[in-house]
Amino acid sequence: MRAYPVRVDAVIVQAAIAGALSFSHLHDLAAAAGQDGWKAWAYPVSVDLLLVAAWRRMRQQQRSGQAAGGPRLWFLVALAASLGANVATAGLLDLDHVPAWLRVVVAGWPAVAFFGGTLLAHAPHGPEAPVAPASSTTDTATQPQPAPDAVDALDRDALPAPPTTPEPAPKPTTAEPAVTPAPAPVPAALPPALVDRVQALAEEYRSTTGRPADPDAVRTRLGLPPSMTASVAAHL
Repeated sequence: MRAYPVRVDAVIVQAAIAGALSFSHLHDLAAAAGQDGWKAWAYPVSVDLLLVAAWRRMRQQQRSGQAAGGPRLWFLVALAASLGANVATAGLLDLDHVPAWLRVVVAGWPAVAFFGGTLLAHAPHGPEAPVAPASSTTDTATQPQPAPDAVDALDRDALPAPPTTPEPAPKPTTAEPAVTPAPAPVPAALPPALVDRVQALAEEYRSTTGRPADPDAVRTRLGLPPSMTASVAAHL
């Protein structure tokens, strides 16, 4: 069986040594303040757990973009308790004659630690999701209405065809003085769709009557004004 080499992490070793020393100092201070038995061992556990919990919650809120003032406050409180115990047991304090104010601080620490741990446990873990506004079920998008087709608008197939009248007999012409004819007005241009409709009606008129389509009759079928007769005739 292959043996894997064991690597010793200096950071873990240093953390273990520092944690053991701090644990021992907190125990000695609690015992000197009148907390004997298992209670003296519970004090260092309470201080170290509050320190670690506050640090983790502070980092979580910082990564999520939230203010970490509350966890930072409890981290400083636990750090002050741990650092104060280390300094107090360094020979600056007579552990055989602990002052009354220190006994009060040690005795009141469980309530402080419980309150801080409760606040840290109920602190938000991440940013709250924004509440989307409720969409109205009656809100419907207004669809644009399509424009009517020019051919359909001008279609007058339902109208009866005008009655055909016999062509009048040509009148005898009389000699009149020659006059210069006025230039014929340029017929107005028709849309391509209307041109196709004009030609279709002219073909229908030719097949029905046997004669070329009358521009005026085609214009009437399309419902165009009399001024459009010349334009219709230009496409017959």
